[in-house]
Amino acid sequence: MRRSTVIYLILFAIVLGAAYYLNSRQETAALEATPEPTTPIEYLFTSTDGLPTSIRIEAKAGEVVEVARNEENAWALILPEEAAADQGSVEAAASQVATMRILDRIPGLAPDAVGLDVPEYTISFQFTSGAERVIEVGVLTPTESGYYVRGEGSEIVIVSRSAVDSLLGLLTFPPYALTETPPPATP
Repeated sequence: MRRSTVIYLILFAIVLGAAYYLNSRQETAALEATPEPTTPIEYLFTSTDGLPTSIRIEAKAGEVVEVARNEENAWALILPEEAAADQGSVEAAASQVATMRILDRIPGLAPDAVGLDVPEYTISFQFTSGAERVIEVGVLTPTESGYYVRGEGSEIVIVSRSAVDSLLGLLTFPPYALTETPPPATP
């Protein structure tokens, strides 16, 4: 074979390989650009409920904390004792109520299998719409990404852990407002 023929065959093979690569790459890009159907994001409470005006958390062990908005629309601690509340920590927890995302629905699951026969926590909410909602919180999921929760419809769902933990933080550390330390007495 002549040398120029070999060069032309090599160039032809390179062009053929480049054309094949570019054609297959365009098909892959077209497949990647097609979005897959996604499941809609669901929340435990709807926007029609409004914003929380009262939150009461009861633990299985007997601890209770309750906060509610007063006449000035500021958060006040009702239980374990009436006191001024730390507005920042209560508002942070209350803002999580609207974002309690349902991660999964578990139809037909026995309540005793997920700690809902005797719930770990019972949380009651009152909203600006006048609606009152009660949820029961069971144990953490095996992946520890959420809690098993039973709402008023008795359906068991998994709710995001971060939203529930922020509410349970009110029970662990009641949101007492900081008080100023009085100045030392002068002799």
